[in-house]
Amino acid sequence: MDIEVLGALAVRENGLSITPTAPKPRQVLALLALHADRMVPVSALTEELWGAAPPRSARTTLQTYVLQLRELIAAALAREAVPDGAVGPRSAKDVLVTMPGGYLLCGGGGASDVRTFERLAGAGYRAMDAGDCAGAARQLREALALWSGTAFADVQAGPQLQMEIKRLDESRLCALDRRIEADLRLGRHRELLAELTVLVNGYRTHESLHAQYMLALHRSGRRGEALDAYQRLRTTLVQELGLEPSARLRRLQRSILTAGHDLAAQTPAAPTAPGAPAASAAAASAAAVAGERLVPTG
Repeated sequence: MDIEVLGALAVRENGLSITPTAPKPRQVLALLALHADRMVPVSALTEELWGAAPPRSARTTLQTYVLQLRELIAAALAREAVPDGAVGPRSAKDVLVTMPGGYLLCGGGGASDVRTFERLAGAGYRAMDAGDCAGAARQLREALALWSGTAFADVQAGPQLQMEIKRLDESRLCALDRRIEADLRLGRHRELLAELTVLVNGYRTHESLHAQYMLALHRSGRRGEALDAYQRLRTTLVQELGLEPSARLRRLQRSILTAGHDLAAQTPAAPTAPGAPAASAAAASAAAVAGERLVPTG
């Protein structure tokens, strides 16, 4: 079974879609597919479909949705060849299993874009920790390429899926943050400017992205624009959240103010071995800001 949720929902068995068009069964499949090979409790499915006030017929209606999914699975399994020595073909109940207290969707070792994303992102984080910025940027770029839009973009999300969508978006944003950090350490500040311009307009209170944007601008010889970006962020934080920029971001601003134009020519890479030259004060401040999370707006 191949599962894609990082954008539109697509679940295929033997290459044939088993994704229903009706909203409620689609929600059920989405939650089961995200947690493939793990049991999803009936209580979680019920909350996803009806919130905190399910109808008295909720259990029966959920069973109806499961039957509808099994019909789609059965049609896909009809194309499956039976391996030599196998007892018999799999049934839909072998794929969508009823368990005490819930249901389990068997992935059968197929592809899952979420699991592939997590594997690649994890490899990227480890490469960053080891000082391999080029490897980190490559792995994280591959991970981010799996996204084609918001997770479950075409699914009517209830409480459970809304929580999962937020979790996945935060994971994507973390990977994006580290990939930009790796690219900055590799001296790709000019190449990043267009992307960062879009990001800081979409995440208007995200300090780490603004720190990276400020550093990329300053290294590109646009010191005044870097300082303007700080002032815009400060205005937004004060007006919308009643907060001042963090001490770390203020240190970055001071580093840019006192660095003159020297930093524009500096493109330090991350140290690859003990004793390698340290990054500039502004670069260190930007790295320190990375990881702080505020609410994206717009």
